[in-house]
Amino acid sequence: MSTTQTNKIETIKATATKINEVDFDNLSFGAVFTDHLLECDFINGEWQQPVIKPYAPLLLDPSAKVFHYGQAIFEGMKAYKDTNNDIWLFRPDENYKRFNSSAVRMAMPEVPEFVFIEGLKQLLKLDEAWVKNGNESTMYIRPFMIATGAGVVANPSEDYKFMILLSPAKAYYSGEVKVLIAEHFSRAANGGIGAAKAAGNYAGQFYPTSLANKEGFQQVIWTDDATHTKLEEAGTMNVFFRINDTLLTAPVSERILDGITRKSLIDMAEKEGINVEVRPVLVSELVEASQKGTLKEIFGAGTAAVVNPIAGYSYKEVYYELPKIENSFASLLKDKLTSLQNKLTEDTFGWTVKV
Repeated sequence: MSTTQTNKIETIKATATKINEVDFDNLSFGAVFTDHLLECDFINGEWQQPVIKPYAPLLLDPSAKVFHYGQAIFEGMKAYKDTNNDIWLFRPDENYKRFNSSAVRMAMPEVPEFVFIEGLKQLLKLDEAWVKNGNESTMYIRPFMIATGAGVVANPSEDYKFMILLSPAKAYYSGEVKVLIAEHFSRAANGGIGAAKAAGNYAGQFYPTSLANKEGFQQVIWTDDATHTKLEEAGTMNVFFRINDTLLTAPVSERILDGITRKSLIDMAEKEGINVEVRPVLVSELVEASQKGTLKEIFGAGTAAVVNPIAGYSYKEVYYELPKIENSFASLLKDKLTSLQNKLTEDTFGWTVKV
């Protein structure tokens, strides 16, 4: 390995690459990682020098607090390569702000902007051959932080590890998606950590989702914890509903993640002249719209899938099929957003950042 110093980020290059072993046309989402990662430790109240180094397993003390008390947060981002082979990030400042908001909520230290943004850019430059061209090819980016302090006393860790992984990706979901509206389980509660991208939020979803899977549904639309009357998120995504020609989505709250794709789609829809209402959406309202034939679309929105149309939903053991329509809002907004992200159209919002 060769070691170089770049500003304040140490770089240790791998002696060999794995890229020739990868079938980029048949990628399973989140299963393949590039040659390098970024690592930075928080020790004795200070962030240490970040290092970009070869991808390898971690060695952690068995009593590390991440294993016992769940101090773990992450982000989901993507990088895109345009026709000039330049690499672009999409709204990385929003991911950075949300990551540190999650850190504060989980009693973890905030990560310096230089480590997060500049570290990510240098990591992408080093592994730029892994970022492929094309509207269906992206580089999924996973920044995360875990508590590494040793000991099983129930208090916040004193030591932490921040890392960034890169994973070349194709589509996240494939095939038809049917959802079950939650009547008992909740994703999050008022006063809880639903607005943070905390690992435990996702662990808590696995069991009710597995129950839905057994009934033939791919995901769950989560409802509020108190009354189960308000529609909140779909699976691991924010969710939109189209009734007639109005697009509805729930406001962000302590229970609902402030999705970057969500807020981008709202801005794009409004620019396209689509009427958007950000307000609580009731289950009863959805069922009534289905019965009247005014419910046109439901789709999830998130970094991994971008926009994921939903074919139908079940509530109280009644299944409601959604109509198959041409010129859907879902397809329009997905095309507009992915074209912008891939620099195929002009970014009039100023959301893309060159690496």
